[in-house]
Order: sequence, then C-alpha cells, then structure tokens
Amino acid sequence: MADFTWKQGQYLAFIDTYTKLNRQPPAEADFQRYFGTTPPTVHQMIVTLHEKGLIHRTPGQARTIRLAIPPEELPKLD
Repeated sequence: MADFTWKQGQYLAFIDTYTKLNRQPPAEADFQRYFGTTPPTVHQMIVTLHEKGLIHRTPGQARTIRLAIPPEELPKLD
C-alpha cells in the first residue's frame, strides 16, 4: 500500500475522479478551485506527490499528471 498523508490522498483521489469525469487530468487551477487553496500550495503538493513517486508528470506542461499507484489504493474523495 502506498504511503501518503490524508491530504495527499485527497489530491490523489481528486486526480483519479477528475480524470475519469473529464477524460483529461486536472490542471493546477482545478485543484485550486476544488480545495480552495493558493497556487503555491497546489504546486508544492504536486511536486511532493511527484517526488514521492505517487504521480507521474511532465514539468512545464499542462495536464500531464497521471497516477503512479493503483486506484484501489486511493481513499474516497471527501
């Protein structure tokens, strides 16, 4: 099972849900709207998730976030 905090799990669950509903990964602005947070906070979380190996992304390119863990390891999105 993947090792992540509750908040990181919510971001991962959001990536999974958003991608399924919209057929494309979320942009950082989508995280900002959903979680009601600032751009630097969202960006730092994305960097952290990438560094922990929980997501794949292409830095500098929009909408390239992909989960690196199986969806069944994700918590329910609150």
